[in-house]
Amino acid sequence: MAWIVYVHPRAEDEIVDLPAKEERSMRLAMAKLEAMGRALPFPHSSNIQGADDELRELRPRRGASPWRGFYRDYDAFSVVAAVGPEAARDSRGFDGAVDIALKRLAEVVDE
Repeated sequence: MAWIVYVHPRAEDEIVDLPAKEERSMRLAMAKLEAMGRALPFPHSSNIQGADDELRELRPRRGASPWRGFYRDYDAFSVVAAVGPEAARDSRGFDGAVDIALKRLAEVVDE
């Protein structure tokens, strides 16, 4: 069975709002996640220190992108819930995007 990557509608809006090069990089990173599922290794994906243990960051261009996709894996799929800046460049923006991702994921689970 293939791994599926769902994108929260508001996260899709955030992806579309990225600069064109960064949007392409994020979509390529999501395609890698779809191809490899939870086996997607670092530097393409990473745990988020201090956040929910199951929340991960998608790291386009092997982490060289200034943007991150915040997602959680489930049984046979992942949900990308938010997009935000890389932590070292904008720690407040990163933390805010993590909070948004957690809230959106809670909505998904409730539905």
